[in-house]
Amino acid sequence: MKNRIHYFLIFLIGLGICSCKNDSTGKTDIPRVEKPKVLIPSFNKDSAYYFVEKQLSFGTRVPGSEGHIACKQWLVNKFKSYGAVVIQQDFVANVYTGDQWPSSNIIAQFNPNHQERVILSAHWDSRFIGEEDASKSKRDLPIPGADDAGSGVAILLEIGRLLGQFPIDMGVDIILWDAEDQGQRGGAQGSEVTWCLGSQHWSRNKHSKNYQAIYGINLDMVGAKNPRFPKEGVSMYYAQAVMNKVWKLAQTMGYTDMFVDDKSGGITDDHKVINEIAGIPMIDIINQPLNSDNSFVSHWHTHDDDIDIIDKRTLKAVGQVVLATIYKESDGTIISFE
Repeated sequence: MKNRIHYFLIFLIGLGICSCKNDSTGKTDIPRVEKPKVLIPSFNKDSAYYFVEKQLSFGTRVPGSEGHIACKQWLVNKFKSYGAVVIQQDFVANVYTGDQWPSSNIIAQFNPNHQERVILSAHWDSRFIGEEDASKSKRDLPIPGADDAGSGVAILLEIGRLLGQFPIDMGVDIILWDAEDQGQRGGAQGSEVTWCLGSQHWSRNKHSKNYQAIYGINLDMVGAKNPRFPKEGVSMYYAQAVMNKVWKLAQTMGYTDMFVDDKSGGITDDHKVINEIAGIPMIDIINQPLNSDNSFVSHWHTHDDDIDIIDKRTLKAVGQVVLATIYKESDGTIISFE
């Protein structure tokens, strides 16, 4: 009899404990499952620099050109070698000039079945003209595009390499937009839609039905020396929490000279399309000098945008910050970055 009473009391106590976990709505608190801690790897600036050089070795990457075709195959093979599932999303870019260029978004998926996902992106095409060049004879010629946007692609390639070696408990989609940089300068109202054709296409034709991501980070012109990355206007409007989180992390890591708290006006870039059409909060890390006439770097849309512009310290800083962001999102533990 005493044993029965003893067991009954234990049952009542246990029932009381369980009842304490129920709130007034009848919902039961479910303990959060702790993810395994993962060390954040060190971003290799030399590897990223090589990836910029390699892109330039194919020549200009204007959609449909020989250099564009060769570079695409190299990018696809590179991501596959890192263990990513790669999707080539082909489309026809209707350029404002009336030309129709065969184009392709490249989507490299890490942990493709994981529901919790983030997007890291950059455009991989290079502009078909250099209208800002000091030399009038060069303004109708395609530019090399080392910084715009070979630098962003190079950083994402290195991140892909590290994701293959040091997996995390989260899905990461590295998306390289095509036909971003072929828009009309100084056009009529509404001409902004002539830019970012690849991200526009993806936003209306996502590679997976009902695809969603927690947030995204877009990289554009992230390789030059002494950059200034302000809190860009569109990013702050649609994804302020993400922007503040990334900037705080960057400053904690010692990159206060690059990631500044100044706010800048909104710009038309791939992140704007992803926010407004795809409905995914995305920020833009983009170099905007303080005293620039056109708000961009002096080599923007010129033939000076070549390998000499690229600085390894900048590649390291941006790459390490983005790496730390996604690894911390996956409950990673920060280590010292040499």
